[in-house]
Amino acid sequence: MPVQILMPALSPTMTEGNLAKWLKNEGDAVKSGDILCEIETDKATMEFEAVDEGVLGKILVAGGTSGVAVNTPIAVLLEEGEDASAISAISAISAAPAPKAAAPAAAAAPVTAAAPVAAPSGPAHGGDRVVASPLAKRIAKDGNVDLKAVKGSGPHGRIVKADVEAAIKAGPAKPAAAPAAIVAPAAKSAPAPAAASPFEPAFEEIPNSSMRKVIARRLTEAKSTIPHFYLSIDCELDALLKVRADLNGRSDAYKLSVNDFVVRAVALALKKAPAANASWGEEAIKRYTDIDISVAVATPSGLITPIVHHADHKGLAEISNEMKSLAAKARDGKLKPEEFQGGGFTISNLGMFGIKEFAAIINPPQGCILAVGAGEQRPVVKAGALAVATVMTCTLSVDHRVVDGAVGAEFLAAFKKLIEDPLSMLL
Repeated sequence: MPVQILMPALSPTMTEGNLAKWLKNEGDAVKSGDILCEIETDKATMEFEAVDEGVLGKILVAGGTSGVAVNTPIAVLLEEGEDASAISAISAISAAPAPKAAAPAAAAAPVTAAAPVAAPSGPAHGGDRVVASPLAKRIAKDGNVDLKAVKGSGPHGRIVKADVEAAIKAGPAKPAAAPAAIVAPAAKSAPAPAAASPFEPAFEEIPNSSMRKVIARRLTEAKSTIPHFYLSIDCELDALLKVRADLNGRSDAYKLSVNDFVVRAVALALKKAPAANASWGEEAIKRYTDIDISVAVATPSGLITPIVHHADHKGLAEISNEMKSLAAKARDGKLKPEEFQGGGFTISNLGMFGIKEFAAIINPPQGCILAVGAGEQRPVVKAGALAVATVMTCTLSVDHRVVDGAVGAEFLAAFKKLIEDPLSMLL
């Protein structure tokens, strides 16, 4: 029997995704482990592997389609000995329950809501309903294209992005008199958004990506539900900068950054203050025995936190090379789930942008995040005399449900000692 290939959930927060492109065509042989397509999740663009073997009989969702719900059938795989007639059979089975579910919904709906849907106009699109991908609908709305006048080239006559773009290039269609009367009321309501203040400056609307929506939801949840408190400490960097320059001059196999030292120092400080390596649970606090450090990386789509696993067991050169690789993958949207899911403690470093000091929002369910500012020369007092030192301010944001103030202070004290005595990180 043909196998339906469903839209997978490739991350814990994924409810829908964008089917970026197919890497197999209809009729191609498929083996277990073959890459079928690329899917854009709320975190990254990921390759989707085949589990079963057979022939890709039918693509149900075209490449370039956005907003495809998890568990939606996206293709049909034919097993050995099956032909196209088997696809029709499975399509009929899948479609059979739909009219039964649709009838009660139509009966329960108000007549005014049902009328526009039932209005017969234009070519057939799966009955009376216009079948189009979410991306095609958005492009049609922006281009003022009537989808009822567009012929779909996708699976089962589905209207896809290319169809709408072709309709826009062809120019506006001349609507018949009767449909114009039906469409007219909708046209009157279209200018409603323009009712904003006439003093509002000019703007453009940038659609929210799946990643941006998840960031907004999670940070709103974090700030509204987590009782944050903040601890700041100043660390002198002169000794660290000297060791860094010395080590970078010894080999071309690595190029250490201050952030690499920060990751190493955080990992070793968590060994000295393990209670800070924890997350909140309603029934119990999870205290992690592995030290996995999430590091915030800015990408064109938003912020993502790739993880340096077992950071306490890795030297500075290994951490440096791993971070460069993870950051590149993050910016290209190529991180694997295990490279960004999890982590027990997060570092957010804005020092390279010249930010002196800031407080970061905790990345739930973690209990702490360390905000790292820029190293800058400041006046300090040493042995009763005024001197100049390169100083970096770090602020620890803490979930008070998980970590008490004394534990946070203990962690920062251990971190400061390591940063100011960098040779101890080499042992």
